[in-house]
Amino acid sequence: MAELVPFPRTGVVRDARGEGRALRVTWHHEDGLVVLSTWRGPTCVGTVRVAAQDVPFLVDVLVSGLGSRYAGSASTGTPPEPGAETG
Repeated sequence: MAELVPFPRTGVVRDARGEGRALRVTWHHEDGLVVLSTWRGPTCVGTVRVAAQDVPFLVDVLVSGLGSRYAGSASTGTPPEPGAETG
C-alpha cells in the first residue's frame, strides 16, 4: 500500500471569469518551492513551480502592479510593456 502523505497547505484565488476556475498556491517547503496551479472545476489544467528564492520577486511584481494601478498613483492605467523596468 502507498504511503499516505498529507496535502500541503494551499491557498485558493478564484478566477474573475467564474465557471469553477481558480489559482491554487501550494507550498512544498521540503522541496524549496511553491506550486501555482490553475484549475477548472476539479481538474488541474496547468502548473508553474516557483523556487522559494524567487517568490519575493513574484510578490514584488504583484505589489508593484497593484500599487501603480490602484493606490492613487499617477498611473496611466496602461500596464508596462513586458520586460520594461518599473519603479
